[in-house]
Amino acid sequence: MFSQRIARAAASGTQRITAEVDRLRRQGVDIVDLGAGEPDFATPPHVKAAAVAAIDEGFTRYTPNAGVRELREAICRRYLDDYGVAFEVDQVIATAGGKQALFNAAMALFDAGDEVITHAPGWPSIVEQVKLAGAFPVAVRTHPEDGFRLHADAVLEAFTPRTRAVVVNSPGNPTGALVAERDLARIAGKAAEHGAWVVLDLCYEQLIYDDAPHNLPRVLLEHLPDRFVVSGSLSKDHAMTGWRCGWAIGPPAFIRACNTVQGHATSNVASITQRAAIEALTGPQDCVAEMREAYRERRDLLLRLLGAEPRIRCVQPGGAFYLFPDVSELLSPDGLRTSADFAQALLRDGRVAVTPGEAFDAPGFVRLSYAASREQLEEAARRLHAFIAALDRA
Repeated sequence: MFSQRIARAAASGTQRITAEVDRLRRQGVDIVDLGAGEPDFATPPHVKAAAVAAIDEGFTRYTPNAGVRELREAICRRYLDDYGVAFEVDQVIATAGGKQALFNAAMALFDAGDEVITHAPGWPSIVEQVKLAGAFPVAVRTHPEDGFRLHADAVLEAFTPRTRAVVVNSPGNPTGALVAERDLARIAGKAAEHGAWVVLDLCYEQLIYDDAPHNLPRVLLEHLPDRFVVSGSLSKDHAMTGWRCGWAIGPPAFIRACNTVQGHATSNVASITQRAAIEALTGPQDCVAEMREAYRERRDLLLRLLGAEPRIRCVQPGGAFYLFPDVSELLSPDGLRTSADFAQALLRDGRVAVTPGEAFDAPGFVRLSYAASREQLEEAARRLHAFIAALDRA
């Protein structure tokens, strides 16, 4: 009935949880939602003011497909200030969120028969976009024993003559793990020898808690200047998920290819959003630092609360705003068999929403977002412990 590309791809497991929470709340059910990958902060006032000014000025028409020049210049300045790397405007395209940046890249770069290496546990849209492009995803497994670190050796071993690209997400969703500069350097070096691309998803780049070396854009430029993609977004660090503004940076020919894809799909990012994005990139950044510190405190709080249950084993994340605990000791053949069963029962009986690890190719785990208030995190932990106690009595 539908195209083969639709049959190859699966629906988003993370968005399925969001839809279920919305359905229950419409019924009046009190849910503590730790399933959504969305900041609970309001968009900063100066960013909202820029959008209102754009409306008042009548800035409501089409813009160039790749975004207004002022926005692309602001993106370039962001990377020059943060990473010391210089990009030109013709190396940037503004997209409807980081997800469209990665989708554009998949459509522009991958063909049927190509292999694309990424890491698991990982953000499911990366794998599904590879499939939609007709290519074959190759997932390199990472492990909680070493903080879900992506080791270069494992990636290099996955290269074959059909490898077209490596897609890396750091800090990672759902693990919060950081890719080390030395590992990315080795991966990029192998890609250069192989004629492959490296696509770097930095959606959470402003939400790193420790002073860890993480100048991944510079590493890519030094080792793979002709076949790199850097994607970013304002969704997480400026609490602008609904505004839908991200970007892709790469060689000019790649950006022209993305422009073709986007020109026949969504066209430009909303003009009003672009004005807000310019302000977010060039205006005061205190709001980002404040959110980052709040997330750090929430991370530590939730780790402590979960630590009261020894059967929940959790790695401290280096970035993003998720915990990804192993709940396999709470599963059994006679009870909840899978982490998907666990998440569904916790939502039904405990009224807490989490995302099952199956959505990230990691059965036995669940993802909890700590982009929620302290009160919500404490209440979620209370309900979770009560839910587990009821399981023990059953």
